[in-house]
Amino acid sequence: MANFSLAALEKMDGFVAAALVDSESGLAMAKAGSGTFNLDLAAAGNTEVIKAKRKVAGALQLDDDIEDLLITLHKAYHLIRPLESNKALFIYVVLDRAKANLAMARHELKAFEKTLDFS
Repeated sequence: MANFSLAALEKMDGFVAAALVDSESGLAMAKAGSGTFNLDLAAAGNTEVIKAKRKVAGALQLDDDIEDLLITLHKAYHLIRPLESNKALFIYVVLDRAKANLAMARHELKAFEKTLDFS
């Protein structure tokens, strides 16, 4: 698997931390920033969130894919975005809520995915 850089995500307003995560193993393949977060623990935990949501979507026969999941805290946004180009991976981003623009962050994550090189 290729090396991935998440450095471009650090330019997002309110950026705190990010990880590119394998949704099968829960391992972070790339990390950026940190704040007070243990990104390895967050990657593993958010893998369970993705698996649970996919299971529910399947049980409901939604015939649709998850675009992103948003966890809103009082001080932060946690965005989980499965990659369209590789369903086994997702990007996890933590943003400072006071500094972030949620709509722009979602747009920037979608654009960032197109820069990933899997070769």
